[in-house]
Amino acid sequence: MMKMKRRRFALLLVGLLVLGAVAQGKETLVVYTYDSFVSWGPAARIETGFEAQYDCDLQFVAAGGAKATLSRLLAEREAGETPADLFMGELNDLPRITAYDLFLPVDPTGIPNLKAVPDEYSSLLAVGLVPYEYGYITLTYDSNRMDPNDLPPDLASLTAPQYADKLVCEDPRTSSTGFSFLLWTIAEFGEDGYLDFWRRLDPSILTVTQGWSAAWSLLTHGEAPLMVSYSTDTAYAALCGDELRYRAYAPGGEGYRTVYGIGIVNGTHHRRLAEAFIDFLLSPKVQGLLPGTEVMFPINPDAPVPPEFAEYAIVPTHPLFLPLAEVGKKAEGWLDAWARVMTRR
Repeated sequence: MMKMKRRRFALLLVGLLVLGAVAQGKETLVVYTYDSFVSWGPAARIETGFEAQYDCDLQFVAAGGAKATLSRLLAEREAGETPADLFMGELNDLPRITAYDLFLPVDPTGIPNLKAVPDEYSSLLAVGLVPYEYGYITLTYDSNRMDPNDLPPDLASLTAPQYADKLVCEDPRTSSTGFSFLLWTIAEFGEDGYLDFWRRLDPSILTVTQGWSAAWSLLTHGEAPLMVSYSTDTAYAALCGDELRYRAYAPGGEGYRTVYGIGIVNGTHHRRLAEAFIDFLLSPKVQGLLPGTEVMFPINPDAPVPPEFAEYAIVPTHPLFLPLAEVGKKAEGWLDAWARVMTRR
């Protein structure tokens, strides 16, 4: 009952915001996104710039992480309507998204900057999604507690006895980071071998957290010297002027690629303004905000990148990535099998 009341209140709040904008005679655009994009990401600067250029009211709505916001969007669609005009988030949920026919087809004529998106992402455009940033799941270590020469040279070596209770990872059922790490192990060891790897990895795991923030807290409070994280962790510290104590590294040159994208919600009454927003998001100026806020790689190769990001952000030499269609078909089974193995620990 309480959750239902909260959801009604959130919908009422969005409705009031939209009505307020209508009363001022401005077109309103509602973008469903994830909390980090709003709290410390580029949302505020994008809102200011876009509203000034298009004389509109831009509203960002986040119900938590990308998974939580997507669940809210799906629930609203099933209930009959949603105030969302656009959704942006991590695309490992792509198959779940396409099953609901959530997005309108991408019209390149309305998004001139689409030409900057590399051809390798054309399959996403076919289902109504436009990628705007990407990154890599790798490992991060505490350099005060581990020497680079003592790091596991590849993922398989992480199961060695000397790494007992040294790793913190995230639950793939509740964390996008954890889910990407699970996919990394499947891509590396295959469907026939990933569960055996997790059984052998178990002694190395200090704990499995609900999300990335909890894992980072354990690392930075000295509870463990190693965690599953992002290849841009060191770059972020450099951008902030912090000590470069926590270092990202790619074991064996590997890492799992994760892509974020945006789509126009089917049923929107503001398609042209939504296309203008995507075009604005893909512009070199806005793309240049992403390394320093999202700490991700911009999809537009013409975007300026801070020198600290260019120096310290790691690009794995052997990135791994499973076809999203395959992930959609098999993710539930993979997660169930992982849970059966890990709940025995």
